[in-house]
Amino acid sequence: MDKEINTVAVLTSGGDAPGMNAAIRAVVRRSIANGKRVIGIQKGYQGLLNEEMSDMSPRDVSDIIQKGGTILRTARCEEFKTPEGQDKGAEICRKHGIDGLVVIGGDGSYRGAQALAARGINTIGIPGTIDLDIACTDYTIGFDTAVNTAMEAIDKVRDTSSSHERCSIIEVMGRNAGYIALWCGVASGAEDILLPEKYEFKEQEIINNIINNRKRGKTHHLIINAEGIGHSTSMARRIEAATGVETRATILGYMQRGGSPTCKDRYYGSMMGAYAADLLCAGKSKRVVGYKHGEYVDFDIDEALAMQKDIPEYEYEVTKSLSI
Repeated sequence: MDKEINTVAVLTSGGDAPGMNAAIRAVVRRSIANGKRVIGIQKGYQGLLNEEMSDMSPRDVSDIIQKGGTILRTARCEEFKTPEGQDKGAEICRKHGIDGLVVIGGDGSYRGAQALAARGINTIGIPGTIDLDIACTDYTIGFDTAVNTAMEAIDKVRDTSSSHERCSIIEVMGRNAGYIALWCGVASGAEDILLPEKYEFKEQEIINNIINNRKRGKTHHLIINAEGIGHSTSMARRIEAATGVETRATILGYMQRGGSPTCKDRYYGSMMGAYAADLLCAGKSKRVVGYKHGEYVDFDIDEALAMQKDIPEYEYEVTKSLSI
């Protein structure tokens, strides 16, 4: 045992993701089952600096697993990106007897956990982001709900696009990662999928594709555009001017982050939350939870943040042949 843990705290940081509540619930109940006191920190690192926290019981996390968002709420905190803010956060943890902290969020949240670990606070990270952009894990909490929400919306837009014989550009979230666009594009049968990792800004190729498809008798065209590329509205205007085909842009936006989590996100959130609590209760620190090759695993946080992730070449190549 590296260090005995008596009090476990949990916070959610950065963008919210469906399934975060399942992870919170698991952290609280698994830690209490192991005889630990649990503190919930409101509003992420901002709430930590403001000392917005309270004890949590099993009852406090009843009836939350089916809810989207996070009951602990979340916020972005510029102050915590500074060494002074990080020093303050570590001191507040010590003041409240917090000797183990679970951070649920994306890579930015992990960097905050890394800073606290360097200041002597045992920290464990859980990947909670719809973007699926954390390299050390095959899955991040919220992704499945987000892609299903987006797919359902895309299907509806495609219906009206077909009726009006339009070209539709649908922009999905994901920051600088194209995983939501990739999955939604394949699942929706899109003719073009634009990914930040692969896009070469050759708009003429898209225009040629639309024109050639019209010549073959195809009366509508669906383009899934990733947030990391963006500019969907101006792209639609240029495509319409070049092709003569009525083109509309739809930006799905934050609807993808909301809604009741799918069974997959509830299950993965629960397992990852329990795994994080077990790591802390075993005295571990400076670790992040992941899911690799069908197993729940953990990595050193420095190692995890140094990893790189890209769109698998085979999967991208398949999208080209499926869109013919």
